Amino acid sequence: MSVLPIVLVPHPHVRVDKKVLGGSPHVAGSRVPVRRLFAFYRSGTPVEKILKRYPQLSPAKVFDALAFALDNPEVLDADMDREAELLEQRNLRKNRRLPGLKQVELPFFMSPSANDEEMVEEVQDQGTTEDGE
Repeated sequence: MSVLPIVLVPHPHVRVDKKVLGGSPHVAGSRVPVRRLFAFYRSGTPVEKILKRYPQLSPAKVFDALAFALDNPEVLDADMDREAELLEQRNLRKNRRLPGLKQVELPFFMSPSANDEEMVEEVQDQGTTEDGE
C-alpha cells in the first residue's frame, strides 16, 4: 500500500490515523473518508444533499472536510488512487477465485399462456359491467 503525501494544511475536523481507514483522511469522530465527501461534491452534489446523506456529520465538519480536500489536493489524489488500486486488486482476486462461473438466465419472464390471456379478458369484462358501461 502506498504512503500518502504529507498534509500541508491541517484542518480541525479532519484526522489522518494509520489505524483508521488505513491512514486515509477522514472526518473526526466518524469513519467517513474525505475522498467520499469530495467525490460527491465534485460531481455536483449540493452540500445540503451530502448533509442528508451523512446526518451524523455537522455542517462544520462537512465544510471543513471539503476545505481540507481543496487545500491538500495531492493528498486527496493519492488517496483516491490508492482506493482505485485496492478495488482493482480485490476485483482481480474475485476473478481468480471464480474462473468458470457464468450468469444463468432464469425463466421469470415467460410469455403468457392462452389461459392467462383468457383470465385477463374475463377480469376486464367484469370491470366494465360493474361500472354500468
